[in-house]
Amino acid sequence: MRCDQTPAWAALRAHFHESGKTFDARQALKDDPRRVPYWNMQAPHVYAELSKNLIDADTEALLLKLAEQCGVTQRRDAMFAGEAINSTEQRAVMHFLLRKPALRQDGYIDLAIENVAFELQAVHSTLDAMLAFAETVRSDVQITDIVNIGIGGSDLGPQMAVLALDAYRVPGKRFHFVSNVDGHELAATLKDLNPRNTLFLIASKTFTTTETMTNAESAKAWFVANGGQDTARHFVALTTNVAAAKTFGINTTFGFWDWVGGRYSIWSAIGLPVAIAIGAGGFRHMLAGAHAMDEHFRTAPLAQNLPVRLGLLDVWYRNFHGFTSRCIAPYHAALRRLPAYFQQLEMESNGKQVDLNGKPLSYGTSPVLWGEPGTNGQHAYFQMLHQGTDVVPVEFLAVKSAAHDLPGHHPKLLANALAQAQALLQGQSDQAGHKNFPGNRPSSFFVLDELSPTTLGAFLAMYEHRVFVSGAIWGINSFDQWGVELGKVLAKDIEPRLASGDVTGLDASTATLLYRLR
Repeated sequence: MRCDQTPAWAALRAHFHESGKTFDARQALKDDPRRVPYWNMQAPHVYAELSKNLIDADTEALLLKLAEQCGVTQRRDAMFAGEAINSTEQRAVMHFLLRKPALRQDGYIDLAIENVAFELQAVHSTLDAMLAFAETVRSDVQITDIVNIGIGGSDLGPQMAVLALDAYRVPGKRFHFVSNVDGHELAATLKDLNPRNTLFLIASKTFTTTETMTNAESAKAWFVANGGQDTARHFVALTTNVAAAKTFGINTTFGFWDWVGGRYSIWSAIGLPVAIAIGAGGFRHMLAGAHAMDEHFRTAPLAQNLPVRLGLLDVWYRNFHGFTSRCIAPYHAALRRLPAYFQQLEMESNGKQVDLNGKPLSYGTSPVLWGEPGTNGQHAYFQMLHQGTDVVPVEFLAVKSAAHDLPGHHPKLLANALAQAQALLQGQSDQAGHKNFPGNRPSSFFVLDELSPTTLGAFLAMYEHRVFVSGAIWGINSFDQWGVELGKVLAKDIEPRLASGDVTGLDASTATLLYRLR
């Protein structure tokens, strides 16, 4: 049943108007000694403190009924059973399988993967080969620079993770990521490289993505023009189109499957740059952290299930409070690309306007995600968060232990994270108005004991499943991305017009701009 047609949706609407919209988290924290333990939760490798949110147990009870009436559990189980829940493309959604441990040697098959055991064997065959290659590159002293050429999920995830896990990175190698078709990005990367010492990773499932293949061809031309020899040794393809890669001159390829969406592909061969950076052992730890969160999401009761609680909170804020955006504030410089990674994960998944049957929705879906690392964001947009006219839920992520030994820095960083969350909650009164902080502005606070492959894997998987939950409530397909395609089609029509000047059939605005840009 569609969420807006359920009894729970109507009950939530009434509850919001009766008490939800005036809920004061400050008062709730004062009045209820059980509030903090109720809204604090330890999931695998991730601690969540949610007590500063505009929600209470009664609201969550209604949201849990909504999840039940919308069939969240059934849809979750269908995903883990390998059913084709990506209905518009008739595909299964099995990124969780990429981090599932290998089948036991005694032939035992877990009932949870009985339907996908064959795929699991293929996953581990590819994983073993990919990690073996990563170790070869790590030990090759001639290769000093690894250039990943991809876009979207073939760029955002690997780039984010390599930066995040810099403390674990192999010494003596530099990692570069090129995604934009704007040649300035590739040119700036290539100018300081030596072909003899460079390995290019071309990441494109189909080996036809316009931006990626344009950059790949230019990289190959640069390689040859600057004395590079043995293209097959210096270029690797992460693709399923082995024939196209071979035509390009690449012999080493690592593939993946059509049940892996781009934004969920960091766990696949797309993660090769991560594996090179942190090693096979590190990559397996990242998979293990994600798998632990998978099992939590798959087996924990909904009321004690962190991704479920977060997804329900997202629905409460988006559809009842009307909050249209969410700020991601990682208090760790190495996580500077995390907001961009989450933007794709959530906005590409849940930025939909029709339900599974193609019927228009009467309610909002994905919020706008944005953010920067703390404390930088404090000196940019926190003014708006504290005193602006819009309420924006903020998500803080702090890491207990630092990976450096510079005295004084980490306590200041953690103090700022705690203080900003406290300030959003408490506010400040000022009769003159200019120094008045409304307070009661919601935030969630996540803590990792350390920023490691294991904890990062768990945190990313938590977010994936959270997005799944809100999408399941909204009754949308979170696993297609047709909105990405229209602009690509139109660009192919416009590109030759920039050379010819032909504006036949174009609207007046586009025609004028085309003339201006010629």
